[in-house]
Amino acid sequence: MTTPVPTRFSDEQLQVLDRLVADGIADNRSDVIRLALNRLDESVRRASIGKQIADSYRTQPQTEDEDAAAMANAVSLTEAEPW
Repeated sequence: MTTPVPTRFSDEQLQVLDRLVADGIADNRSDVIRLALNRLDESVRRASIGKQIADSYRTQPQTEDEDAAAMANAVSLTEAEPW
């Protein structure tokens, strides 16, 4: 089920919507708006997760031993590549 949401757009915004439809990004204006909403939601969610990860590293930074182990693993994985 969908619910209509009356929204006002400027002429320039409508031109953008129409261009995106013409470029095949979506089938119609409503689909463009839904796609944009979904992408914005994903972007905000990912930014929030990234901030949580960065905050956790700031509050509990890796120790020198953990850094050394991570570097050793990275070197091992790189050396194992067949390039």
